[in-house]
Parts: sequence; C-alpha cells; structure tokens
Amino acid sequence: MLGCLPLIVHSTMMASKHEDDPNEPVNEQAVANKYAAMRSELNQIYSKITELEMEASEHSLVINAIEPLEPSRRCYRMIGGVLVERTIKEVLPAVHRNKEGLEEVIARLNEALEKKKKDIAELETKYKIRIRKTDGEMKDDGSEKGGSSQGVLVGPASGSE
Repeated sequence: MLGCLPLIVHSTMMASKHEDDPNEPVNEQAVANKYAAMRSELNQIYSKITELEMEASEHSLVINAIEPLEPSRRCYRMIGGVLVERTIKEVLPAVHRNKEGLEEVIARLNEALEKKKKDIAELETKYKIRIRKTDGEMKDDGSEKGGSSQGVLVGPASGSE
C-alpha cells in the first residue's frame, strides 16, 4: 500500500516561512504530516469508489435479473432495513434511478481523486518529497505487489530425513 512508506523531505525550501499562506507547513514534520494526511484521503477516496462501484454492479445484476420478467410479478425490495413487497413495474425504475445516482457519485469521486492526485504531485514537487522503500520490501518492482510476504519454507529436496 502507498500509505505505509516512509518519507524523505529535503529541507531546501523549509528554511523560509511563507507569511502569505497561513496553511503553509512550517517544518519538515508538518510537511510529512500534511503529505501523509493527503495520501490517507486519497486512499479513502479509492476505497469509497471501489465500494460504490460494487454497489452499482449489484444494481446492474438486479436489473438484468428482473427486466425480462413480467412487470406485474411480485418482488421484494429492502428499503431502510425493511423488506417491502412491490411489483417489478414499481421496483425497476427505482433501481435504475439508484444505479444512475451511484454512477454520478462515482464520477464526482473520480474528479476529486484526480484533483487530490494533482495536489499530492504538487506537494511532492514543491518540497521534493521522495518515497523511500523499507528494507522489508522487495527490491524487484516486477515481483508481487501488495501481497503477503509470508510463505512456506521448503528445505532441500533430499531423500533422507
């Protein structure tokens, strides 16, 4: 994950305070904290987009399942934790509206995600932030990413034990 990497912040631009911007970090630790908070927000946006995409996918499955059925057929819908009986004719438009609303929110979150990425890139450039890999991480970038490094220890293949 991106949020767990240590930071290197060069102090070339840290020596002078900027009086014109009260939100301007005053030292390396403040910059590192601001950067970590921004990365955390970025990860939260990613998580929310993923969650909403899954929900939109579930809406699509429901639509595909009930659309070919007879409109007067009974179906059940969960509304605020209460299961209500309706007809497909009543439920289908509501499910379509909900799916469209989810897709609209996903689009807005994607815009926010791009803006946050741009803000992070600007902060990285302004303060010359570099991400340092820890010793526990693999040096080869082509290997597994994000996976667990635990495994089974296998000894030499010998016939005698």
